[in-house]
Amino acid sequence: MTPDAPQKKPVDHLRFHRGHAHLAPTFGNDAFALKAEAFARFFGTPAFLGAQTLIVILWVALNVSGITHFDVYPFILLNLAFSLQSAYAAPLILLAQTRQAARDKAQSDADAQHREALAIANSERQAQAEQTTKQLLELLEQNTRLTEITKQLSEHIDSLTCEMHEHFVRKT
Repeated sequence: MTPDAPQKKPVDHLRFHRGHAHLAPTFGNDAFALKAEAFARFFGTPAFLGAQTLIVILWVALNVSGITHFDVYPFILLNLAFSLQSAYAAPLILLAQTRQAARDKAQSDADAQHREALAIANSERQAQAEQTTKQLLELLEQNTRLTEITKQLSEHIDSLTCEMHEHFVRKT
């Protein structure tokens, strides 16, 4: 690159998303909200379902086999544990969904702005291309006229040259 060539700035691909960066998620970014969302996300994983199934099987097996008697049949303590789990799981899952919805909306807004900017840039490029095409057609027309004039002048010069030769031939 030469020193006088314009330096091209790198494109900031996140420029439309930065306008939404100030938006805090609905329940904030504090430690509780982040931990609650992580915990709610964990509820739907195979690891959680597998661990819960294993705990329930062990719980029932230990109490039915007589190894321990901390929660005998009909497993009221287990039922209470499931009720407690669902009492906390439902709000945490709703919290995670609300936070995700806020992120999705901000992403959608930024994408819409990006598409609009692309449409405007495309319109500008099309207008520039039409202008350039118009200028090229004008130049082509001027070139054709100049070529015709050059041909006429060349023919006139040829005829004058022939006349001069004939005049000199007659004189000699």
